[in-house]
Amino acid sequence: MSKVRSAPDFVIIFATLFLLGIGIVMVYSASAIVAQKAPFNDPYFFAKRQLIFALLGITAMYVTMNIDYWVWKQWAKPGFYASIGLLILVLIIGIEVNGSKSWLGFGAFGIQPGEFAKLGVVAFLARWLSDNQKQIVLFRKGLVPALAIPMACFGLIMLQPDLGTGTVLTGTAIVMIFAAGARISHFAALGMVGVAGFIGLILSAPYRIKRITSFLDPWSDPLNTGYQIIQSLYAIGPGGLLGLGLGQSRQKHLYLPEPYNDFIFSIVAEELGFIGGTLILLLFLLLLWRGMRTAITAPDLFGSLLALGIIGMIAIQVIINIGVVTGMFPVTGITLPFLSYGGSSLTLMLTGVGVLLNISRFSR
Repeated sequence: MSKVRSAPDFVIIFATLFLLGIGIVMVYSASAIVAQKAPFNDPYFFAKRQLIFALLGITAMYVTMNIDYWVWKQWAKPGFYASIGLLILVLIIGIEVNGSKSWLGFGAFGIQPGEFAKLGVVAFLARWLSDNQKQIVLFRKGLVPALAIPMACFGLIMLQPDLGTGTVLTGTAIVMIFAAGARISHFAALGMVGVAGFIGLILSAPYRIKRITSFLDPWSDPLNTGYQIIQSLYAIGPGGLLGLGLGQSRQKHLYLPEPYNDFIFSIVAEELGFIGGTLILLLFLLLLWRGMRTAITAPDLFGSLLALGIIGMIAIQVIINIGVVTGMFPVTGITLPFLSYGGSSLTLMLTGVGVLLNISRFSR
């Protein structure tokens, strides 16, 4: 393996920082109305916190960009076990928010262990797959142990419960395992079991069934389960080609719940229109392209799978979030990377991009 560093991929840096900048502006625009009321009493409350998390995340991105990525292979196992420990801890002493016990709080500081688990699983799975590449074509000795790694975290995450985070984690793991050489026939067999299990998870909780039915026909219950989707579409529709103008959203006036978080793309489409929304999607596509290029040209299998896991995690989260706000998927708690308000998610995403940038420094 060549250990001669080159410059990092500046296209990845450009796309990430551009999205981050748009995100900070849109978090302020989408949150100012809510933030100026009690208990915050400060229209800049969420924007200032987002800026702090962005600076923290950029610092983490710079640090990880300069740490040779094969160091993470050595720390992948302790990192994975630490993720498991945090997921267990949050079930014991976690803070419940919106019916999900997914936060660990320390005074005014709070973290989501599920976000750490996503990166922990990506690193550990990349290590396991690179060390056991020849076995991955086997069902019992390859595919089953590989799937057991993300499933351990998925099970703990579903006890919170947090179906959105669990879906992203599992989807990312499947992409990595498939890329490592797992057989399609094995995936097909497990896929049927997985679909049955997924349906079981939905049917086991009445609120998930309501989310499915509201997704199919949100106007059947417009004041309850269909409310978020309807308000999101009411935001996107009037945006038109050019939008109503930055800061001119109507839906953020206490119609759309938490417009600065999971549904921030709705406010983007309303204020910046089709052009603004398309710009954001193009930036994500640019990031995806360069991330995939980094994965393909990485000097070793571990680096390739690690890069694929990071960019796959971002891509899956973007697809689900955009699908939810446009009414294509059922509502689930998934943030839009780099744009949505959130400390743990933003910091961990930028940390992951830093690792991706380091891999790009050794790409062929």
